[in-house]
Amino acid sequence: MAFANFTKTELKNLFKKPATEKYPEGPATFKDATRGHIANNMDTCVLCSVCQMRCPTGAITVDRKAQTWTIRPFSCIQCRRCVDNCPKKSLSMEIEYTKPDVEKSQMVFELSEKQKAMLAEQARQAAERVAAAMEERKKAASAKQAKEDPKK
Repeated sequence: MAFANFTKTELKNLFKKPATEKYPEGPATFKDATRGHIANNMDTCVLCSVCQMRCPTGAITVDRKAQTWTIRPFSCIQCRRCVDNCPKKSLSMEIEYTKPDVEKSQMVFELSEKQKAMLAEQARQAAERVAAAMEERKKAASAKQAKEDPKK
């Protein structure tokens, strides 16, 4: 009886397509729902560090002074929390897995020159708005003082 079941299975396997893919002979294929690794589009990233705060494993590091965004791929658990919480939608979940290596490495993304210029311009505009608001307060305070003390 066991021989009959074995023969049936063998014949089915001879004429059926293989269940696994022959990876070394051909390229790897990934399904659409595969969670491979996190990628950051630094042209839209503003280094707000929301992704760093939301990462449960602490795999993401945002350094505003050096203007870099770093991820440790071997600490990342591909939970997508950083991707879902990114306000600028600069993070994405790529399908391909990270390449194996003998050492644990970090992926460092630096801001582009265009993005650095844009952030510098935003900082300059914010400083101008603060200076204008301070000037308005000074004028309002002096006008209030002049109104209260008309002799001077």
